[in-house]
Amino acid sequence: MKEITETDNSPKYDERPWGSFTVLDEGEGFKVKRLEVLPKKRLSYQRHKHRAEHWFVVEGTAKVTLDGADIIKRAGESIDIAVGAAHRVENPGDELLVFIEVQRGDYLGEDDITRLEDDFGR
Repeated sequence: MKEITETDNSPKYDERPWGSFTVLDEGEGFKVKRLEVLPKKRLSYQRHKHRAEHWFVVEGTAKVTLDGADIIKRAGESIDIAVGAAHRVENPGDELLVFIEVQRGDYLGEDDITRLEDDFGR
């Protein structure tokens, strides 16, 4: 994994058990990420107290679980996740899933996650 320094202007990249994300842009009240989800992997089923999210699928197929309902989204499609909604994204396919996430809210830290279920014991 690449080390980020204070003088480094490159995007913030982080690897996770399900894939990776890169912070593309951020400012007061918003953050934009590019997420890559490996085949047959999924993120934790979670909710946020301080932010809403908009997901736009650019490659692959996303199986989104939103408040208990499963919704399939393909490249070119999007979905909105309201503040407090329980949600998860899964890659049911054999190819990489790539989507852009736009977060909006008064607090956008990675610690604003309440995990309801997690495949990786976090």
